[in-house]
Amino acid sequence: MTSLERAEAAEHAMSQELDRIVVKSVIYTSGERDPRQPLSPQQSQGRLYMMGDDPRLPRMPEKPTLFDFFKYRFGPSTHVLQSARLAKKNGLDEKIVLACLLHDISVMGFIRGDHGYWGAQLVEPYVDEEVSWAIRHHQVLRFFADESYGYKYPDSYIRLFGADYQPEPHIQEAYRRAREHKWYETCRLITVNDLYAFDPNVRVELEEFTDVVGRHFRQPKEGLGFDQSPSAHMWRTMNHPTKYL
Repeated sequence: MTSLERAEAAEHAMSQELDRIVVKSVIYTSGERDPRQPLSPQQSQGRLYMMGDDPRLPRMPEKPTLFDFFKYRFGPSTHVLQSARLAKKNGLDEKIVLACLLHDISVMGFIRGDHGYWGAQLVEPYVDEEVSWAIRHHQVLRFFADESYGYKYPDSYIRLFGADYQPEPHIQEAYRRAREHKWYETCRLITVNDLYAFDPNVRVELEEFTDVVGRHFRQPKEGLGFDQSPSAHMWRTMNHPTKYL
């Protein structure tokens, strides 16, 4: 039995204890299984499919805030908290502090691949355009050194991707464009404060950024996911990640 099969067997056993049937989206399993193949038939045994709160997850408030997602839906946030504190310690503008706090939220709660682009889309309706632009393009700039800002290509990338890894052509083109953009520095400062924010011994509390978020993140009164913004559906997906439709 493969690791995926073991995981699916364990999840199947757990799902049998639920009142509702949970079906994973294709993107969660593609690669581990061929997405062109039909899914294994579910034995409903009279049960309905999941279309709301998953009892295996902490229940979100009725009108969730950004901090609620940090607390109840995002994975460990030590890195982004350290990054934001470092930016604050370095005396950077509060918008850059916020960008550092939010730059990896897609990795933490949504989709890892192209996470800068997904993360920017998530926050675009709620932050200054400069902030979302910087979050989007940190995805690209992190692959390119800039000695004038003290940013070198991360050693960790050599360990993770190999010494011969070369960014794809679309990334190189995006870098070329970003390099000439008026907000290049804002984005570059995310990567600078990103690079040195991996200290397992430093603890930072989310509440340290209450004022920064309050001043620069436009929290919708309806709650994230329920305000009809262009990215509301993405927040709803994180809120209810196992909905059938």
